[in-house]
Amino acid sequence: MTILTTPRLRLEPFTDAHLDGLHRLGSDPEVMRYLSGRPETREETMAGIERVKARWAEWGYSWWSFVELVSGEIVGAGCIQHLGRDKAHPLEIGWRLRRDRWQQGLASEAAACMAAFAFDTVGTPVLCAVCHPDNTASARVMQRLGMRYRGVERWYDMDMTVYEITRQDWLARRDGARVTAR
Repeated sequence: MTILTTPRLRLEPFTDAHLDGLHRLGSDPEVMRYLSGRPETREETMAGIERVKARWAEWGYSWWSFVELVSGEIVGAGCIQHLGRDKAHPLEIGWRLRRDRWQQGLASEAAACMAAFAFDTVGTPVLCAVCHPDNTASARVMQRLGMRYRGVERWYDMDMTVYEITRQDWLARRDGARVTAR
């Protein structure tokens, strides 16, 4: 299982030790507003950790806990998984953050790291992201990643806004960023 790092975060595959931090995240109604529409129970968080551990074993990727380097606390979670949780579909990137860490750039930081993993390590040709149409904050993160609006589609029993980026566009964007950074 792969641990990723960013300047402010360590992305660790879900483990049983993450239960309290992940439950704090999933039990916040505002965090879950555009996801399930309701807070998770502790039992649901535990079941989610078990599902994620199985996916890591099967696929070699799934959900990470975002551990803040300064505090050591779990401040979010994110994934590379198959859209609709079906291996026949393209890879999807997703994230969620604790409310007290919103608007600090952490979602974009983690998402860029996970996208690089999806393209560079997994080798996906395209990466998708979905969000509730009213979730403009997540849509902005998708746009910052260079993703393009694809439309509204039905996923996870909801009408979702869908964005995508190809490997070619990701690599061109990354190479362009290197050139302008010099």
